[in-house]
Amino acid sequence: MIAALNRLVDLVEEHLTEELDVNGLARSLGTTEYHLRRMFSSLAGMSLSEYVRRRRMTVAAADVVRGEGDLLSIAVRHGYGSTEAFGRAFRAVHGASPGDVRRDGGPLRSQPQVKFRLTVEGSIPMDTRIVDRPAFRLAGHAARVPFIHQGINPHIQQHISGLPMEAHLRLKALSDTDPAGLLQVSDNVEPDAAEGSELTYLHGVAVSRDTPIPDDLDAIEVPAGRWAVFRTSGPHPQALQDTWAATATEWFPSNPWRLRPGPSIVAILDRADDFSTATCELWLPVEPA
Repeated sequence: MIAALNRLVDLVEEHLTEELDVNGLARSLGTTEYHLRRMFSSLAGMSLSEYVRRRRMTVAAADVVRGEGDLLSIAVRHGYGSTEAFGRAFRAVHGASPGDVRRDGGPLRSQPQVKFRLTVEGSIPMDTRIVDRPAFRLAGHAARVPFIHQGINPHIQQHISGLPMEAHLRLKALSDTDPAGLLQVSDNVEPDAAEGSELTYLHGVAVSRDTPIPDDLDAIEVPAGRWAVFRTSGPHPQALQDTWAATATEWFPSNPWRLRPGPSIVAILDRADDFSTATCELWLPVEPA
């Protein structure tokens, strides 16, 4: 995986002004575009599309400062059809327009090339098991919310707190298969998992395929497949988020599995009354690498 990600970075540099064929690269490396993008965003701290945009604007800034041609020719050279589109992308990265930077020489916010290196870690074993599950369904109350990497997501918190106590009790009674209990489900996450991108969050439970679901509940169909289940305990949600990050930095590079498309599921096994600490299980859909 480390070699695959570094090859991806090299490909970005080789085709910086062109459309990037991530799917073709993933196939040639024996993995999937979905897994490659998710691993990149988890390890680099930014989505692949954001990294490409920053690198393009870093190289473009040098052309702007050197005064090599008019702004339209620079825009076209770097893959933009108009000075307006180029200017928006340029300002988003550098915080100033190309014209201002050409006149003043800055400000510039350069994005260095990312390099992935293998470090010896893993001194703390990860409590993991692989589970083979038949198809099941997730039923509950869904909402579209922005993706937030760190800390409590206020949009999810607002969604859950807006549900009456009766709704939680009703869901608990509906649960009849693993993962058991009330679940926190994230679905339709973009492969890049960019900060602020939207996902479907479902507060619900797992039910078997033949269990009737009330019409007023949302449902997610989950096909049969394998799951990597990670147990985590400690400050919430920090311990859970740290474990999610560790799956990318430690577990996936060390094990013959990769992510497959599907929802990620968090089951709360135990928690403090104020939710400051919790013991959880993180369920991630996987397939052999």
